[in-house]
Amino acid sequence: MLDFAIFAVTFVIILVGAVLYLYPSSRRASGIPGLNPTDEKDGNLQDIVNRGSLHEFLVTHQEFVVASFFGGRPVVSLGSVKQLQQHINPNRATDSFETMLKSPGYQSGMGGGTNETVIRKKLYESAINTTLKNNFSLMLKLVEELVEKWRSYPETQHAPLSAHLLGLAMKTVTQLALGERFRDDAEVISFRKNHDAIWSEIGKGYLDGSMEKSSSRKAHYEKALSEMESVLLSVVKERKGQRKQELFMDALLQSNLTERQIMEDCMVFTLAGCVITANLCIWALYFLSTSEEVQDKLYQELEEVLGSDPISLDKIPQLRYCQQVLNETVRTAKLTPVAAQLQEVEGKVDQHVIPKETLVIYALGVVLEDTDTWTLPYRFNPDRFEEESARKSFCLLGFSGNQTCPELRFAYTVATVLLSSLARQLKLHQLKGQVAEVRSELVSSPKEETWITFSRRRS
Repeated sequence: MLDFAIFAVTFVIILVGAVLYLYPSSRRASGIPGLNPTDEKDGNLQDIVNRGSLHEFLVTHQEFVVASFFGGRPVVSLGSVKQLQQHINPNRATDSFETMLKSPGYQSGMGGGTNETVIRKKLYESAINTTLKNNFSLMLKLVEELVEKWRSYPETQHAPLSAHLLGLAMKTVTQLALGERFRDDAEVISFRKNHDAIWSEIGKGYLDGSMEKSSSRKAHYEKALSEMESVLLSVVKERKGQRKQELFMDALLQSNLTERQIMEDCMVFTLAGCVITANLCIWALYFLSTSEEVQDKLYQELEEVLGSDPISLDKIPQLRYCQQVLNETVRTAKLTPVAAQLQEVEGKVDQHVIPKETLVIYALGVVLEDTDTWTLPYRFNPDRFEEESARKSFCLLGFSGNQTCPELRFAYTVATVLLSSLARQLKLHQLKGQVAEVRSELVSSPKEETWITFSRRRS
């Protein structure tokens, strides 16, 4: 399995920064086939910009790529299951914690020792598990409020998935992570304004270098980041005085972390958690709207497992077809098309040696649509995950199993609750002629608002 978290978006950013500023540019991953930099200073950044995204750039270069994407530093990208399998083994054969899953929660811990990193990671994951267990009923309530809103719509009314599901994700993540302060819509709206400003730059500005060339964009980003940090630090102080043990933040407060570290972990969880949760739900509902057959199979499973009862945390593992729907959503949407790690020890793929300190890009979006791995990869087909080979490939990429990052596990829980409520009450219908185009950044999202309609399900 991959030895790093595919959803560690801040880790990608820190990694790129490390390559740009911490290491000399003269060392090359010689002997590996690929591209030469097109610009002495910016490497292949303009090539990436011209293609529209790092993912689209990697689609056109699916084999080894030696290219200074982010400056004078050589970069190797891997874009097949075979390559990923070969690359992982040398690292696992050394210290199992050397290339440990780098959760987004480890932003401030990257400079620490191995033990500190492992403890911090476990604490972060435990805090998410705790808030899911303690606040499942709140999550269900927030989901049911949205579903009830959709039930009230006439069958001809169009529902904006992105707007509604970003709102649901923001409410769920902030209330489960930070508490009742965010039951106030004004607090959520203010939080979302800064969240969107920060994520927008993380998604594009860091990968193409454009933010550094715009003083106004950089100032806007830094202002939003400062305001969000201030809000989170104020919540830390509030919750610390209350001595409760219910939320993500409460679990962190029981540890030996500093207030600054707790703020950073909450920053990462609210940023990554909101975006991953929202887009998993958006794509799941969009793809469901394209297939009445998949909706009916999901409905049948929900009826068999849940009957007329609301979903509960212990029932989620029994919803196997629902899991397949979400797996296929992640695959078809290429939910996280790129990941990265710094080659901490010398590695080898085929006959090619990857030197230590090379930046290795995992072209996950390329692998997720590889015809050698997936039959008819552009078709949304949850049944493909009935095959063990598909499940193994998915697990290898880090999307399932023990190596799944905690933010994705959280998103799967929210999405399962949403589908369990929605699919038993309503049918989803795609708008005629609408095809959602993908914006492939660190997390893939629709380029434009995605609309669907609903009708009452009659059993």
